[in-house]
Amino acid sequence: MSGGRTMRAGAAILLGASLFALCPDARADASCKDLLPGPVAANAASRLINAEDLVRLRDIGRPEGSAFSAPTPLGASPNGQEVAFILRRADPDRNDYCQGLVVVSGNGAVRLLDQGGEMATASLDGEGGRMPTGVPEVWAPRWSPDGRQIAFQRRADGVTQLWIVPTAGGKARAITHSKVDIETFAWSADGRSLLIASRPAFLVDKAGVDAEGLGGWLYDRRVAPNIGPRPRPPVGLAVEVRLIDVATGAEKAATQAEAEQLAESRNLAPLAQAADGRRAWLAPESAAPLSPERIHVRDRAGREIPCLSPLCLGDVQGLWWDAQGHLYFLRRAGWAKEDMALYAWNLEDSAPRIVMRTRDVLLGCVQGGAALYCLRENATTPRYLARIALTDGTVQSLFVANPEFAHIRLGSVERLRWRNDRGLAAWGDLVLPPDARPGQQFPLVIVQYHSDGFLRGGTGDEYPIQLFAAHGMAVLSLERPAFVATGQPGLKTMDDFNRAMQAGWAERWSLLSSLMTGIDAVKARGIVDPDRIGITGLSDGSSTVRFALINRPIFAAASISNCCFDANMVMMQAGIAFADKQRAYGLPPLTKPDPDLWRPYSVAMNAGKLNRPLLMQLSDDEYIHSLEGFTALREYGQPVEMHVFPGEHHIKWQPAHRRAAYLRNLDWFAYWLKGERDPDPAKQDQYARWDAMRSNMAPARPGSAP
Repeated sequence: MSGGRTMRAGAAILLGASLFALCPDARADASCKDLLPGPVAANAASRLINAEDLVRLRDIGRPEGSAFSAPTPLGASPNGQEVAFILRRADPDRNDYCQGLVVVSGNGAVRLLDQGGEMATASLDGEGGRMPTGVPEVWAPRWSPDGRQIAFQRRADGVTQLWIVPTAGGKARAITHSKVDIETFAWSADGRSLLIASRPAFLVDKAGVDAEGLGGWLYDRRVAPNIGPRPRPPVGLAVEVRLIDVATGAEKAATQAEAEQLAESRNLAPLAQAADGRRAWLAPESAAPLSPERIHVRDRAGREIPCLSPLCLGDVQGLWWDAQGHLYFLRRAGWAKEDMALYAWNLEDSAPRIVMRTRDVLLGCVQGGAALYCLRENATTPRYLARIALTDGTVQSLFVANPEFAHIRLGSVERLRWRNDRGLAAWGDLVLPPDARPGQQFPLVIVQYHSDGFLRGGTGDEYPIQLFAAHGMAVLSLERPAFVATGQPGLKTMDDFNRAMQAGWAERWSLLSSLMTGIDAVKARGIVDPDRIGITGLSDGSSTVRFALINRPIFAAASISNCCFDANMVMMQAGIAFADKQRAYGLPPLTKPDPDLWRPYSVAMNAGKLNRPLLMQLSDDEYIHSLEGFTALREYGQPVEMHVFPGEHHIKWQPAHRRAAYLRNLDWFAYWLKGERDPDPAKQDQYARWDAMRSNMAPARPGSAP
């Protein structure tokens, strides 16, 4: 059956003060008084969106709607009637975050049990060592077996500790005082103890690197020059699991069985274990890289049964059993995975039955009795907490985090679909200004490279889609097609896969084809000025921008968040480990240059002919990658400007920086695509620089943008 009507945030539920309860011991800083949303008058005047609306959005979990592989931020109570999560709101004025532990009941009642703590960002295991990402850590609160307490992670003074708070209200307390982060945890079956995991080996490694520095650090695979000369922590440091008594705080080493219990609890792969021994999991169909995974189950008799229906193969996001022995699963479906569908399978039938299907994104779903608690959002609706009945897919809105958006006029959104020249399916969301009239033409800004869920700022959240629309620009928000090497025969390892992607810039040409096909689809509607098209991107999207500027120079202006993948940068500025990996993928070493290979992609090699205004807004641990391309552009007198944000990583996490990136991108495209400028006197120097760029630009090539 249908997944229910799409609803604007706040339209389904206007939250009044009577629904909220702030526990007396949860003292809020004055600047965080609006962490919980207050009442919104039904007759409030509508208005256009501004940058503050986007920066200050209340978030649950990772903010991007494409974060399907992220851990769930939700913790359901043992009786399935309540759900807990950490609510977060950015404060760009303080360049900080407000955070709190929130509990929502099935009737929509909301309790704030604790408030405070620092924002934590994740690191990942990269080539040669650990790498900071800037992506928010996701911590799901966990209820005690009796439902009377909630344990949750909270960061202070740079270290993540484990805290406990009574669910009935009261003062939260830290139960650990570790020198290293508590990375994960689980309650014991009797609720008297907590299993906690940390890596004290980080302290040992730090001491060793400090000692090594007294004689000079060895420059080896541990060093990523863009981050700094200090060797990074190694990957795979041992996890230590301990058992801590909740009442006394006494700790002891966990048993092997307890450590395995905790390891299984942190498994991110979809897995469902029923109390009677039934089990469901995903298994790859083949040994090929990125092979689709099929649902397998083990029934009460111990028999392993694969689900042979095509509906059970690929893109499964979650698995859950009900009390009657039916297996429910959530799966991405439809054209280029644009839909989400909930299915039920009773093991006796050859095919599952559909319970609900929706164009909305469902993230972080956890089971609570006969229902799922999910985070739900769509193109014009910020994330909210919903309850979905397993029996019939009925949806109930429980907690609207940003009810203010009910009175913000957003641009209209139309879904466009196409195939690129490789036959790969793709789509994009065309956003028009809120007051667009038939027959109008607008400048067009391209935003990349996922378009799932609420259209906020593209991947990395730096290009404010609805803010562009509110200022008279159309936006095409792109969803990238599948990797060009997916399903290619003969690929046995991920190294094989990456070599196939890089050979002849195959992936870049595939993405460029999809980009240009999407632009053609918009042009066919006659609503955009083909001489006023801007393009933006972060990470893979930034690569698409640069490849497009070189090979399809139709763009009037561009803005990127990372730069540049150039021949010398690859082998020098990213370190030994990265260079070795790129050589394994087929790129030439520094001492044996191959200009013909690099010519379609290198900014430095093409710097003399780009002749397009390029804005770079980069993190301080990545800007060094840009120096080869930026210097070449500068030496050719090209219109390029770079800004470097301190304390940032691949994803910019600081609220003041996000606001600055939003506003500068808005100013940049308003200037180059519309000839407009912000009258703020503080921006005089900005426009003086851009005026100088414009006056120094070479005349536009025939058929290209001015």
